[in-house]
Amino acid sequence: MSDKHAIGDTKLTEDQSKADPENHVGPDRQAECQGQEGGQEAPQQPTRLYKRRWMIVLLFSSYSLCNSFQWIQYGIINNIFTKFYSVDTFAIDWMSMIYMLTYIPFIFPVAWLLEKKGLRVVALVATALNCTGTWIKVASVRPHLFAVTVLGQFCCSLAQVFILGMPSQIASVWFGTEEVSTACSIGVFGNQLGIAIGFLVPPVLVPNVDDMDELAHHISIMFYITAGVATLLFILVVFVFQERPKLPPTQAQATARSILPEQYSYTASIARLLRNRPFILLIITYGLNVGCFYAVGTLLNRMIIIHYPGEEVTAGRIGLTIVVAGMVGSLICGVWLDRTKTYKQTTLAVYFMSLVGMIVYAATLSLGHLWVVFITAGALGFFMTGYLPLGFEFAVELTYPESEGTSSGLLNCSAQVFGIIFTICQGKIIDRFGTLAGNIFLCVFLLIGTIMTVAKVRFLAKHSPEEELKVNY
Repeated sequence: MSDKHAIGDTKLTEDQSKADPENHVGPDRQAECQGQEGGQEAPQQPTRLYKRRWMIVLLFSSYSLCNSFQWIQYGIINNIFTKFYSVDTFAIDWMSMIYMLTYIPFIFPVAWLLEKKGLRVVALVATALNCTGTWIKVASVRPHLFAVTVLGQFCCSLAQVFILGMPSQIASVWFGTEEVSTACSIGVFGNQLGIAIGFLVPPVLVPNVDDMDELAHHISIMFYITAGVATLLFILVVFVFQERPKLPPTQAQATARSILPEQYSYTASIARLLRNRPFILLIITYGLNVGCFYAVGTLLNRMIIIHYPGEEVTAGRIGLTIVVAGMVGSLICGVWLDRTKTYKQTTLAVYFMSLVGMIVYAATLSLGHLWVVFITAGALGFFMTGYLPLGFEFAVELTYPESEGTSSGLLNCSAQVFGIIFTICQGKIIDRFGTLAGNIFLCVFLLIGTIMTVAKVRFLAKHSPEEELKVNY
C-alpha cells in the first residue's frame, strides 16, 4: 500500500503514569516493556495509521453480521419451523445451540490457525463456510429435509468459530492505542446488529400461515436473500481484505512483528493464561453473563408466545430492542474505555446492572403490557449485550502480552458452554414451571457472576499487574 493512503504517524504509547493507578489494570499493550536490556530502551520503530483500517473493520463487521443473523433466524420463529419440519421445539432450539456446541471443540485449532496464518486466511475460511451453509439451506426448503437444513446451519456455525475471536486481533493489528477499544466495539457491533436483524426480519418474511407450499415459498425467500448477501461478502473479502498494514500502528505491534513464529508456543500461551487468576475469574463471569444472553435470545419466542399468543412479529421486535440497546451500550462502553481506561469499575457496574435488568425483565414479562416488556427488555439488552466488548478488552489488558485471539477464544468458549447449559435448563424449567421460574434461574447465576466480579476487582486492587506477570512468566 502506498504512503498516500496513510493519515499520519501514530502517537507513541501514552505514559500510563498519567492514568489513575487504581483504574489501570495492565500494561495496555505498551511495547516499551519489551526489548529492554540492561535498562536500555529498544529503538523506536516507525508506525503509521492507514485509512484502509476502517474498511477492514467494517468488512469484518459486515460478514460477522451475516453470520450472526443466522444464529437466531430459526429460534425467533420456533413455532413456525416446528410446524414446517414436523419436529419438536427442542429440535429447533438446537438450531441456535449448534452455534454454541460447534464453537467448543473447534476454537483452539482455529485460534492456532489465526496465530500461524493470520487474519486474511481466517477471514477467507469464515466467509467461504458461511456462504456454503447459506446455499445448503436454500436446498433444504422441503418438510422432509430437516437434516439438510441442519447441515447448512452446521456450516454457518463452523464459520462463526473463525469470526468471534477476530475483533480484538483486528483492533490490535490495524488501529492505534487510542482507537483499539472503539475498533473492537465496531467489530462486536456487526455481530450484535446481525442478531438484531435476525430477531426482526424472519417473523416479517415468514408469516405463520397454514398452507405448506406458501410457507415454503416464504422460507425460501429468506434463505435466498441470506445466500446472496453471503456470496457478495465472500467476494469482497477475496479482493479487499488485507492481512496487515505495511507499517504497524503501534510500538507494541512493531515488537510483535519481530517475534519469530518458532519463538511462539500456542500451548504454552494457553497454559500461562490458565495460571492467570484474574483472567480465570473473567472467563467464568463472562461465560455466565453472555450465556444468559444466549438463553434469553434462543427462548425469547417461546417466552413471548406463552404470555402473548400470536405475537411472533412482536417477539422479534422485542429481540431487536434488546440487541439495538446493547449495540448502543457496546459503543458507549468502547469510547468510555478508550478515554478513561477504567476497566475494573466499568466492568463491575455493567455486570451489576445486567443483574438488575434481568430481575426487572423477569418480574414484568407476565404483566400483560407489551410496552412494559419493550422497556425492560431494552434496559436488559443495554447492559447485558453492552458487556461483550468490555469482556474482550478487559481480557487483553489482563493477559498482555499474550495473543488477543487466544484470550478472546477462551472467553467465547466459556460463553458457549454456559449458553448451552442455560438454554437447555431454562427451556426445561419454562416447560414445567413457567417463564418466571426460568428467568429466576438466570438471575441466580447473574448474581453469582456479580459476586465473582467483585472478588476479581478486589484481587486486582491488592495485586499489581506486574506481580501477576511475574507469576505467569
